[in-house]
Amino acid sequence: MEDKRTENRERQVLDCLASAEKVLVGIGGEWRKDRNPDIRQGYEALGRLLREKDYFLVTTNTDAAVFDSTLDGQRIVAPCGNETWRQCSRACTKDIWEPGEIPDERCPHCGAPLTGNTRNADEYIEEGYLPQWHKYTRWLTMTINRELLVLELGEGFQVPTVIRWPFEKTVYFNRKSRMYRVHESLSQVSEEIRDRAVPIGENSVEWVIGLEKLL
Repeated sequence: MEDKRTENRERQVLDCLASAEKVLVGIGGEWRKDRNPDIRQGYEALGRLLREKDYFLVTTNTDAAVFDSTLDGQRIVAPCGNETWRQCSRACTKDIWEPGEIPDERCPHCGAPLTGNTRNADEYIEEGYLPQWHKYTRWLTMTINRELLVLELGEGFQVPTVIRWPFEKTVYFNRKSRMYRVHESLSQVSEEIRDRAVPIGENSVEWVIGLEKLL
């Protein structure tokens, strides 16, 4: 009986996906490749689910695994940074370098060691993600009063101001939205959006892979 209820719920998710005009996706810590070495399968399944949909994906992960997937990089923003990109550890310049662009890993301006361009740097150079962030916020304004599906996948409370709380706010104000929050232990939704938000207490990577198999 429980398996049947679960399958019915997942079929409802697919129905929402099929009818949605816009799809907002949040990717959190359950999708870090250090937690799941075979994360590519999850991203491939997600890419097939989102094929031909008007979506935008926000991730708090910094491992750049999402950019190695088949998902459209122009529809992805990583506000917490990208550890494969390099910046001056002293932040003497706003320059950001691609992997291997500076072979000796020393800032060509001041000689300081390079570090990952992420929020963990002593001074995070945010110019790396801002162009995509502006594109994302413009896209978000176009979801107002539209059929919007929100998929929050594996996001906890490490950086709730990036995905968790803003997504709840988006769902609260858009009465045509539907949200699924999937996380092994932190799938709870706020009372204000409970009529349109469904908590799913499962590993979000495995959930996406299983969902795609129902197509």
